[in-house]
Amino acid sequence: MNILYLTFYFEPDIGPGAFRNTTLVNELSSQLTANDSVHVITTQPNRYNSYKPAAVEREECRNGGCSISVQRIKIPNHKSGFFDQIRSFFAYYRRVFQLTKGHNYDLIIASSSRLFTAFLGARLARKQTIPLFLDIRDLFREAISDVIRFSLVHAVLNPLLRAVERYTFGYASHINLVSEGFRSYFESFQQATYSYFTNGIDVDFLDMPASLLNLNRQIKTILYAGNIGEGQGLHTIIPEAARQLGSAYRFLVIGDGGAREKLESALKGNNCTNVDLRSPIKRKELIAEYQKADYLFVHLNDIDACKRVLPSKLFEYGATDKPILAGVAGYAASFVREYLPNSILFDPSDVASLTRQLRETSYYTQPRIAFKQRFSRQTINTDMAQQIRRILEA
Repeated sequence: MNILYLTFYFEPDIGPGAFRNTTLVNELSSQLTANDSVHVITTQPNRYNSYKPAAVEREECRNGGCSISVQRIKIPNHKSGFFDQIRSFFAYYRRVFQLTKGHNYDLIIASSSRLFTAFLGARLARKQTIPLFLDIRDLFREAISDVIRFSLVHAVLNPLLRAVERYTFGYASHINLVSEGFRSYFESFQQATYSYFTNGIDVDFLDMPASLLNLNRQIKTILYAGNIGEGQGLHTIIPEAARQLGSAYRFLVIGDGGAREKLESALKGNNCTNVDLRSPIKRKELIAEYQKADYLFVHLNDIDACKRVLPSKLFEYGATDKPILAGVAGYAASFVREYLPNSILFDPSDVASLTRQLRETSYYTQPRIAFKQRFSRQTINTDMAQQIRRILEA
């Protein structure tokens, strides 16, 4: 059996997409046989413009089962802007067609957060009349509809993206959704079977030691680590929260993304001296920062699309014993209430609620043992790889 695996992000790139896809490919390979193969076509690291580790163009490996071939496509530089990403995707799109010409596959897997990798998978699967397995990590059309406010652009773009969705989702044999909040969005695509394998906790985070509680620390550090985009809306909460909390608290923001300049501008406008903004760092360094922080911060913008999503950052944060500050609504809020004890939950962009609860809630740490057991990346990948095999063998 030959499997084509399409993903824009793969290690050594960083970010939830890269971590998810790399570990899943390895697990899938271990469950297959020496007669099978997995052909991964991805990109050179490009998640952040400020962090691009070196990666070979092509590599071959084996993870105890079938062979894995990884090909990385060089795409144009971008800063996560909408048109930058379109240009980058079309470079990927054209090259994938070149690399797959003359190859016959038995299954195509596409892991997609921005719809177009899924669309590419559908194009190739339809061409070869083979099954398509989609791993959907975000709802691109809904997110774009919330961000683009120009009525003329919206009037043209929305029906176009809806047609792309019908073409893509309407062909899939199986669709995995990383958030159960997406469930109602896919009700019209009844030809597919569904699963809900979330993001998970990697081994590096499962093995983190317990924190050393320091109640006498004069300045409490609130850490955010991850993408700085419109979906996170950090510029709507951190500058004003930092101003109101004053010198007793310090925000440390580690990351990059399309809305970083908005955050920088808002910080300058609020004359914030208690916010440290840094570029992305390697995982081992990030874990060290988790250990040093007092609070772990996550936030989603106050838009409808964000009410369905489940931030991957919650899984890393939940593996620690640190209190979590979660400015989320909708499905993510219900997830925090159910699975993440020792969390302060507030509405997106609600500075007053955040600062009030932070001052009124006693500080303590609490291991989340049940959470770590339930959402281990290895457990999730094992089950997800078995689901892929069932589609392959059907």
